[in-house]
Amino acid sequence: MPSNSTKILLLTTLVSGVLVAVSSNSWFGAWMGLEVNLMSFIPLMSNTKNMYNTEASLKYFIVQVLASATLLFMVVMKTLAEDLFTLAFMETSYTPMIICTPLMLKSGAAPFHWWFPGVMEGLSWENCGLLMTVQKAAPLMLMSYLIEINVFTSSIILTSTIMGAIGGLNQTSMRKIMTYSSINHTGWMLAALITGDNLWLTYFMIYSTLVLTVLSAIGLSKVSFINQTLLTNKEAMLTKFMMFTSLLSLGGLPPFLGFLPKWIVIQEMIVNKMTPMATIMVVTSLITLYYYLKISYSSFMILGEEPKWNIQSHKNKTAKKISAMIMSSISLTGMLMCSVMAGMI
Repeated sequence: MPSNSTKILLLTTLVSGVLVAVSSNSWFGAWMGLEVNLMSFIPLMSNTKNMYNTEASLKYFIVQVLASATLLFMVVMKTLAEDLFTLAFMETSYTPMIICTPLMLKSGAAPFHWWFPGVMEGLSWENCGLLMTVQKAAPLMLMSYLIEINVFTSSIILTSTIMGAIGGLNQTSMRKIMTYSSINHTGWMLAALITGDNLWLTYFMIYSTLVLTVLSAIGLSKVSFINQTLLTNKEAMLTKFMMFTSLLSLGGLPPFLGFLPKWIVIQEMIVNKMTPMATIMVVTSLITLYYYLKISYSSFMILGEEPKWNIQSHKNKTAKKISAMIMSSISLTGMLMCSVMAGMI
Protein backbone atom coordinates (compact mmCIF):
# COMPACT_ATOMS: atom_id res chain seq x y z
CA MET A 1 0.00 0.00 0.00
CA PRO A 2 1.45 3.42 -0.90
CA SER A 3 2.22 6.11 1.70
CA ASN A 4 -0.33 8.82 2.49
CA SER A 5 1.22 11.46 0.21
CA THR A 6 1.42 8.98 -2.69
CA LYS A 7 -2.17 7.89 -1.98
CA ILE A 8 -3.41 11.50 -2.19
CA LEU A 9 -1.57 11.97 -5.51
CA LEU A 10 -2.99 8.72 -6.92
CA LEU A 11 -6.53 9.56 -5.77
CA THR A 12 -6.21 12.99 -7.41
CA THR A 13 -5.13 11.48 -10.74
CA LEU A 14 -7.82 8.78 -10.35
CA VAL A 15 -10.57 11.41 -10.12
CA SER A 16 -8.86 13.48 -12.85
CA GLY A 17 -9.01 10.45 -15.18
CA VAL A 18 -12.76 10.13 -14.56
CA LEU A 19 -13.27 13.86 -15.21
CA VAL A 20 -11.22 13.74 -18.43
CA ALA A 21 -13.22 10.72 -19.65
CA VAL A 22 -16.67 12.19 -18.93
CA SER A 23 -15.88 15.73 -20.18
CA SER A 24 -14.11 14.69 -23.40
CA ASN A 25 -15.73 15.54 -26.74
CA SER A 26 -14.05 12.65 -28.60
CA TRP A 27 -13.77 8.91 -28.05
CA PHE A 28 -9.97 9.12 -28.12
CA GLY A 29 -10.02 11.62 -25.24
CA ALA A 30 -12.48 9.43 -23.33
CA TRP A 31 -10.16 6.43 -23.85
CA MET A 32 -7.20 8.46 -22.51
CA GLY A 33 -9.19 9.42 -19.42
CA LEU A 34 -10.05 5.76 -18.77
CA GLU A 35 -6.35 4.83 -19.08
CA VAL A 36 -5.25 7.55 -16.62
CA ASN A 37 -7.92 6.31 -14.22
CA LEU A 38 -6.70 2.69 -14.58
CA MET A 39 -3.02 3.57 -14.12
CA SER A 40 -3.88 5.48 -10.93
CA PHE A 41 -5.96 2.67 -9.42
CA ILE A 42 -3.45 -0.18 -9.95
CA PRO A 43 -0.82 1.22 -7.47
CA LEU A 44 -3.60 1.87 -4.93
CA MET A 45 -4.58 -1.81 -5.13
CA SER A 46 -1.06 -3.26 -4.99
CA ASN A 47 0.57 -4.27 -1.74
CA THR A 48 3.92 -6.08 -1.68
CA LYS A 49 3.17 -7.51 1.78
CA ASN A 50 -0.13 -9.06 0.74
CA MET A 51 -0.20 -11.67 -2.00
CA TYR A 52 -4.00 -11.39 -2.47
CA ASN A 53 -3.79 -7.63 -3.15
CA THR A 54 -1.12 -8.18 -5.80
CA GLU A 55 -3.11 -11.00 -7.43
CA ALA A 56 -6.28 -8.87 -7.48
CA SER A 57 -4.43 -5.90 -9.01
CA LEU A 58 -2.97 -8.16 -11.74
CA LYS A 59 -6.42 -9.62 -12.55
CA TYR A 60 -7.94 -6.16 -12.66
CA PHE A 61 -5.13 -4.84 -14.86
CA ILE A 62 -5.48 -7.65 -17.42
CA VAL A 63 -9.29 -7.31 -17.66
CA GLN A 64 -9.23 -3.50 -17.92
CA VAL A 65 -6.47 -3.57 -20.54
CA LEU A 66 -8.53 -6.07 -22.55
CA ALA A 67 -11.57 -3.77 -22.33
CA SER A 68 -9.52 -0.64 -23.19
CA ALA A 69 -7.82 -2.31 -26.16
CA THR A 70 -11.19 -3.57 -27.44
CA LEU A 71 -12.72 -0.10 -27.06
CA LEU A 72 -9.84 1.57 -28.90
CA PHE A 73 -9.93 -1.07 -31.67
CA MET A 74 -13.71 -0.68 -32.11
CA VAL A 75 -13.50 3.12 -32.23
CA VAL A 76 -10.65 3.12 -34.78
CA MET A 77 -12.36 0.52 -36.97
CA LYS A 78 -15.68 2.36 -36.95
CA THR A 79 -13.95 5.68 -37.65
CA LEU A 80 -12.89 4.29 -41.03
CA ALA A 81 -16.57 3.93 -41.91
CA GLU A 82 -18.14 6.91 -40.12
CA ASP A 83 -17.20 9.96 -38.06
CA LEU A 84 -16.90 8.33 -34.65
CA PHE A 85 -14.18 10.55 -33.16
CA THR A 86 -16.99 12.81 -32.02
CA LEU A 87 -19.73 11.74 -29.61
CA ALA A 88 -22.41 12.44 -32.21
CA PHE A 89 -25.28 10.14 -33.14
CA MET A 90 -24.20 6.85 -34.72
CA GLU A 91 -25.25 6.03 -38.26
CA THR A 92 -25.65 2.26 -37.90
CA SER A 93 -27.80 0.54 -35.30
CA TYR A 94 -25.15 -1.90 -34.10
CA THR A 95 -22.45 0.74 -33.40
CA PRO A 96 -23.75 1.60 -29.88
CA MET A 97 -23.82 -2.11 -29.08
CA ILE A 98 -20.18 -2.79 -30.01
CA ILE A 99 -18.95 0.38 -28.26
CA CYS A 100 -20.98 -0.36 -25.09
CA THR A 101 -19.66 -3.94 -24.75
CA PRO A 102 -16.11 -3.05 -23.54
CA LEU A 103 -17.59 -0.33 -21.30
CA MET A 104 -19.86 -2.94 -19.71
CA LEU A 105 -16.81 -5.16 -19.17
CA LYS A 106 -15.11 -2.23 -17.42
CA SER A 107 -18.09 -1.58 -15.14
CA GLY A 108 -18.65 -5.27 -14.30
CA ALA A 109 -22.16 -5.72 -15.73
CA ALA A 110 -23.28 -9.33 -16.26
CA PRO A 111 -22.44 -11.43 -18.27
CA PHE A 112 -19.07 -9.58 -18.28
CA HIS A 113 -18.82 -9.81 -14.49
CA TRP A 114 -16.59 -12.93 -14.25
CA TRP A 115 -13.57 -10.93 -13.02
CA PHE A 116 -15.43 -8.85 -10.43
CA PRO A 117 -15.84 -11.29 -7.45
CA GLY A 118 -12.24 -12.55 -7.71
CA VAL A 119 -10.80 -9.03 -7.74
CA MET A 120 -13.00 -7.81 -4.86
CA GLU A 121 -12.02 -10.78 -2.67
CA GLY A 122 -8.37 -9.68 -2.69
CA LEU A 123 -8.87 -5.97 -1.92
CA SER A 124 -9.06 -3.90 1.25
CA TRP A 125 -12.44 -2.39 2.11
CA GLU A 126 -11.29 1.10 1.00
CA ASN A 127 -10.35 -0.18 -2.45
CA CYS A 128 -13.58 -2.20 -2.63
CA GLY A 129 -15.45 1.06 -2.10
CA LEU A 130 -13.53 2.75 -4.92
CA LEU A 131 -14.10 -0.20 -7.27
CA MET A 132 -17.86 -0.26 -6.61
CA THR A 133 -18.41 3.51 -6.89
CA VAL A 134 -15.78 5.76 -8.53
CA GLN A 135 -14.59 3.17 -11.06
CA LYS A 136 -18.14 2.72 -12.41
CA ALA A 137 -18.73 6.45 -12.99
CA ALA A 138 -16.76 6.96 -16.24
CA PRO A 139 -18.00 3.81 -18.12
CA LEU A 140 -21.62 4.54 -17.14
CA MET A 141 -21.34 8.18 -18.23
CA LEU A 142 -19.86 7.14 -21.60
CA MET A 143 -22.61 4.55 -22.05
CA SER A 144 -25.24 7.21 -21.37
CA TYR A 145 -24.17 8.99 -24.60
CA LEU A 146 -25.20 6.14 -26.89
CA ILE A 147 -27.24 3.52 -25.02
CA GLU A 148 -30.76 2.90 -26.32
CA ILE A 149 -33.68 0.56 -25.70
CA ASN A 150 -33.16 -2.65 -27.68
CA VAL A 151 -32.93 -6.41 -27.16
CA PHE A 152 -29.19 -6.28 -26.36
CA THR A 153 -29.55 -3.64 -23.62
CA SER A 154 -32.63 -5.32 -22.15
CA SER A 155 -30.84 -8.68 -21.98
CA ILE A 156 -27.82 -7.08 -20.25
CA ILE A 157 -30.09 -5.39 -17.68
CA LEU A 158 -32.00 -8.60 -16.92
CA THR A 159 -28.81 -10.70 -16.80
CA SER A 160 -27.16 -8.24 -14.39
CA THR A 161 -30.11 -8.12 -12.01
CA ILE A 162 -30.66 -11.91 -12.07
CA MET A 163 -26.96 -12.82 -11.72
CA GLY A 164 -26.53 -10.24 -8.95
CA ALA A 165 -29.46 -11.74 -7.06
CA ILE A 166 -28.74 -15.46 -7.51
CA GLY A 167 -24.93 -15.17 -7.22
CA GLY A 168 -25.08 -13.75 -3.69
CA LEU A 169 -27.41 -16.42 -2.26
CA ASN A 170 -24.82 -19.04 -1.34
CA GLN A 171 -21.99 -16.67 -0.37
CA THR A 172 -20.48 -16.38 3.10
CA SER A 173 -17.89 -13.70 2.30
CA MET A 174 -19.08 -10.13 2.87
CA ARG A 175 -16.93 -8.93 -0.04
CA LYS A 176 -18.60 -11.32 -2.48
CA ILE A 177 -22.05 -10.40 -1.18
CA MET A 178 -21.24 -6.72 -1.77
CA THR A 179 -19.90 -7.66 -5.24
CA TYR A 180 -23.06 -9.43 -6.36
CA SER A 181 -25.14 -6.62 -4.87
CA SER A 182 -23.08 -4.18 -6.97
CA ILE A 183 -23.76 -6.26 -10.12
CA ASN A 184 -27.49 -6.13 -9.33
CA HIS A 185 -27.35 -2.35 -8.82
CA THR A 186 -25.44 -2.00 -12.12
CA GLY A 187 -28.45 -3.56 -13.85
CA TRP A 188 -30.72 -1.00 -12.16
CA MET A 189 -28.40 1.85 -13.22
CA LEU A 190 -28.44 0.63 -16.83
CA ALA A 191 -32.24 0.60 -16.64
CA ALA A 192 -32.09 4.17 -15.32
CA LEU A 193 -29.84 5.07 -18.28
CA ILE A 194 -32.41 4.04 -20.89
CA THR A 195 -35.41 5.60 -19.11
CA GLY A 196 -34.12 9.08 -18.26
CA ASP A 197 -31.16 11.35 -18.97
CA ASN A 198 -30.22 12.30 -15.41
CA LEU A 199 -32.05 9.57 -13.52
CA TRP A 200 -28.99 7.31 -13.41
CA LEU A 201 -26.94 10.10 -11.78
CA THR A 202 -29.46 10.30 -8.92
CA TYR A 203 -29.34 6.51 -8.57
CA PHE A 204 -25.53 6.47 -8.70
CA MET A 205 -25.13 9.19 -6.05
CA ILE A 206 -27.53 7.49 -3.62
CA TYR A 207 -25.98 4.07 -4.31
CA SER A 208 -22.45 5.44 -3.70
CA THR A 209 -23.57 7.03 -0.41
CA LEU A 210 -25.10 3.75 0.78
CA VAL A 211 -22.02 1.71 -0.23
CA LEU A 212 -19.71 4.07 1.67
CA THR A 213 -22.07 3.90 4.68
CA VAL A 214 -21.97 0.09 4.72
CA LEU A 215 -18.19 0.00 4.26
CA SER A 216 -17.58 2.54 7.03
CA ALA A 217 -19.67 0.42 9.43
CA ILE A 218 -17.95 -2.81 8.30
CA GLY A 219 -14.54 -1.14 8.66
CA LEU A 220 -15.28 -0.39 12.33
CA SER A 221 -16.10 -4.02 13.16
CA LYS A 222 -13.44 -5.57 10.84
CA VAL A 223 -15.90 -8.13 9.48
CA SER A 224 -15.02 -10.27 6.44
CA PHE A 225 -17.48 -13.18 6.71
CA ILE A 226 -21.14 -13.55 7.73
CA ASN A 227 -20.43 -15.57 10.88
CA GLN A 228 -18.14 -12.83 12.20
CA THR A 229 -21.10 -10.45 12.45
CA LEU A 230 -22.42 -12.60 15.30
CA LEU A 231 -19.08 -12.46 17.14
CA THR A 232 -19.06 -8.73 17.77
CA ASN A 233 -19.63 -8.08 21.48
CA LYS A 234 -22.43 -6.08 23.08
CA GLU A 235 -20.30 -2.95 23.40
CA ALA A 236 -20.33 -2.66 19.60
CA MET A 237 -24.15 -2.76 19.40
CA LEU A 238 -24.30 0.67 17.73
CA THR A 239 -21.82 -0.45 15.04
CA LYS A 240 -23.89 -3.58 14.36
CA PHE A 241 -27.09 -1.53 14.15
CA MET A 242 -25.50 0.90 11.68
CA MET A 243 -24.11 -1.92 9.53
CA PHE A 244 -27.35 -3.92 9.33
CA THR A 245 -29.69 -0.99 8.74
CA SER A 246 -27.34 0.32 6.02
CA LEU A 247 -27.33 -3.14 4.40
CA LEU A 248 -31.14 -3.20 4.39
CA SER A 249 -31.17 0.29 2.91
CA LEU A 250 -28.74 -0.86 0.19
CA GLY A 251 -31.10 -3.76 -0.52
CA GLY A 252 -33.95 -1.30 -1.14
CA LEU A 253 -36.15 -1.88 1.90
CA PRO A 254 -38.76 0.86 2.45
CA PRO A 255 -38.72 3.38 4.14
CA PHE A 256 -34.92 3.65 3.91
CA LEU A 257 -33.10 5.85 1.39
CA GLY A 258 -32.13 2.89 -0.85
CA PHE A 259 -35.76 2.40 -1.86
CA LEU A 260 -36.10 5.92 -3.31
CA PRO A 261 -34.03 5.50 -6.54
CA LYS A 262 -35.58 2.08 -7.23
CA TRP A 263 -39.03 3.57 -6.79
CA ILE A 264 -38.24 6.31 -9.32
CA VAL A 265 -36.77 3.80 -11.82
CA ILE A 266 -39.84 1.53 -11.49
CA GLN A 267 -42.16 4.50 -12.15
CA GLU A 268 -40.18 5.58 -15.22
CA MET A 269 -40.12 2.01 -16.60
CA ILE A 270 -43.90 1.69 -16.21
CA VAL A 271 -44.36 5.03 -18.03
CA ASN A 272 -42.14 3.71 -20.87
CA LYS A 273 -44.24 0.53 -21.20
CA MET A 274 -41.51 -1.72 -19.71
CA THR A 275 -43.67 -3.32 -17.00
CA PRO A 276 -42.54 -6.99 -17.53
CA MET A 277 -38.86 -6.04 -17.17
CA ALA A 278 -39.65 -3.90 -14.12
CA THR A 279 -41.47 -6.88 -12.53
CA ILE A 280 -38.45 -9.18 -13.00
CA MET A 281 -36.14 -6.50 -11.58
CA VAL A 282 -38.32 -6.06 -8.48
CA VAL A 283 -38.32 -9.83 -7.87
CA THR A 284 -34.51 -9.97 -8.15
CA SER A 285 -34.28 -7.00 -5.79
CA LEU A 286 -36.33 -8.98 -3.27
CA ILE A 287 -33.83 -11.86 -3.56
CA THR A 288 -30.93 -9.49 -2.77
CA LEU A 289 -32.93 -8.21 0.19
CA TYR A 290 -33.30 -11.83 1.34
CA TYR A 291 -29.58 -12.39 1.67
CA TYR A 292 -29.15 -9.08 3.47
CA LEU A 293 -31.89 -10.14 5.88
CA LYS A 294 -30.11 -13.49 6.29
CA ILE A 295 -27.08 -11.59 7.63
CA SER A 296 -29.12 -9.23 9.80
CA TYR A 297 -31.96 -11.40 11.10
CA SER A 298 -30.08 -13.37 13.75
CA SER A 299 -28.64 -10.17 15.22
CA PHE A 300 -32.05 -8.48 15.34
CA MET A 301 -33.45 -11.34 17.47
CA ILE A 302 -34.07 -10.40 21.10
CA LEU A 303 -32.81 -13.76 22.39
CA GLY A 304 -29.72 -13.88 20.17
CA GLU A 305 -26.52 -15.30 21.66
CA GLU A 306 -23.36 -13.22 21.78
CA PRO A 307 -19.99 -14.34 23.16
CA LYS A 308 -18.49 -12.49 26.11
CA TRP A 309 -14.90 -13.48 25.39
CA ASN A 310 -14.57 -11.74 22.04
CA ILE A 311 -13.40 -8.28 23.06
CA GLN A 312 -12.70 -5.91 20.22
CA SER A 313 -11.11 -2.58 21.01
CA HIS A 314 -12.94 0.39 19.54
CA LYS A 315 -10.66 3.00 21.08
CA ASN A 316 -9.14 5.76 18.96
CA LYS A 317 -11.91 5.34 16.39
CA THR A 318 -14.05 8.30 17.43
CA ALA A 319 -13.75 10.13 14.09
CA LYS A 320 -14.59 6.97 12.11
CA LYS A 321 -17.58 6.30 14.40
CA ILE A 322 -18.91 9.84 13.99
CA SER A 323 -18.61 9.71 10.18
CA ALA A 324 -20.29 6.27 10.12
CA MET A 325 -23.11 7.55 12.35
CA ILE A 326 -23.70 10.62 10.13
CA MET A 327 -23.82 8.51 6.95
CA SER A 328 -26.00 5.89 8.61
CA SER A 329 -28.48 8.55 9.76
CA ILE A 330 -28.66 9.85 6.15
CA SER A 331 -29.30 6.28 4.98
CA LEU A 332 -32.08 5.82 7.55
CA THR A 333 -33.88 9.15 7.23
CA GLY A 334 -32.97 10.23 3.67
CA MET A 335 -36.21 9.07 2.07
CA LEU A 336 -38.28 10.63 4.84
CA MET A 337 -36.49 13.97 4.35
CA CYS A 338 -37.02 13.77 0.56
CA SER A 339 -40.74 13.05 1.09
CA VAL A 340 -41.09 15.99 3.47
CA MET A 341 -39.29 18.32 1.02
CA ALA A 342 -41.45 17.09 -1.88
CA GLY A 343 -44.56 17.70 0.24
CA MET A 344 -43.42 21.25 1.06
CA ILE A 345 -42.78 21.99 -2.64
